[in-house]
Amino acid sequence: MRAYQIIAGDGVDAVALTDRPAPTPGHGEVAIDVKACSLNFRDLNTIKGYGGAAAKPIGRVPLSDGAGVVSAAGGGVEGVKVGDRVAPAFMPGHLDGPLTPEKQAGSLGGAGADGMLAEQVVMPATGVVKMPAHLSFEEAATLPCAAVTAWYALFVGAQTKPGDTVLLLGTGGVSIFALQFAKLAGARVILTSSSDDKLARAKTLGADHVVNYRTTPDWDQAVLDLTGGAGADVAVEVCGPGTLNKTLQAVRFSGSISLMGVLTGLADQVDTMSILRKNIKIQGTYVGSVAVMRDMLRAIDINQLRPVVDKVFPFEDAPAALRFQESGAHFGKVVVKMGE
Repeated sequence: MRAYQIIAGDGVDAVALTDRPAPTPGHGEVAIDVKACSLNFRDLNTIKGYGGAAAKPIGRVPLSDGAGVVSAAGGGVEGVKVGDRVAPAFMPGHLDGPLTPEKQAGSLGGAGADGMLAEQVVMPATGVVKMPAHLSFEEAATLPCAAVTAWYALFVGAQTKPGDTVLLLGTGGVSIFALQFAKLAGARVILTSSSDDKLARAKTLGADHVVNYRTTPDWDQAVLDLTGGAGADVAVEVCGPGTLNKTLQAVRFSGSISLMGVLTGLADQVDTMSILRKNIKIQGTYVGSVAVMRDMLRAIDINQLRPVVDKVFPFEDAPAALRFQESGAHFGKVVVKMGE
């Protein structure tokens, strides 16, 4: 079978298409013929060796997200069968409960486990979920990382409810899923971007207010103005240290920030006084468990929600897909499709 693997080199082109033996499922495992994969910012960091060359998992298959069809099953498999349309969870070993180092180490496409950018993969049957019938493989492939992260941010890390105001930064995968989920919950959404075209698209998905942070650099004040000076109830902070202090200003007293992003780096000075003075809760968000993914999929199925797929690349052009993801030009998700 064909599979990409991470190789030595600089930038997002440090992947190579290789031939590998087709995997065979063992006890409790299923083989999946992968039909589509989707990209996340985390994949770019992994391929580039974010944190130094020593951190690059040479030889690993990249990408955490994908969907396909169960083509074989080992002994003792329950809940899924050959022919089922499925998507593996981001952490197939994180079934439920608190996150632990052992569960996190099994994150797909990272240092501890091969990812999805291959024609076939083997996964523990307990770590895969059936796709909602209304979704294409390309749509289902977008769910394991970005969608679960957005769901966790809104409904586990925070308790978003009807009438709440949710602040979203940018128009990448997590933010667009959070927009869709927040509107399902009956929340009001304020979304920022540097692109008026992207802001207009966000309005068509239900964003109540949009702010161009390039033309309005004091966007935190704009959020306060839009909320009568109170601030947002919940913020989904995907950018990290470069925006966190403004997000702290834009959130209300006793508000909540779900923090998962490193788009602006890993460290900077943090306005701890605002956290203390305003009694703000900051929740670290590392995707979520298989149980969280199942909860999310029930809501997607009931509401017939469809993920926003910006652009689909053929399997052979996966490096081009990575470059497009890196450019930041996408709105929603970037997908790689295997075959026709």
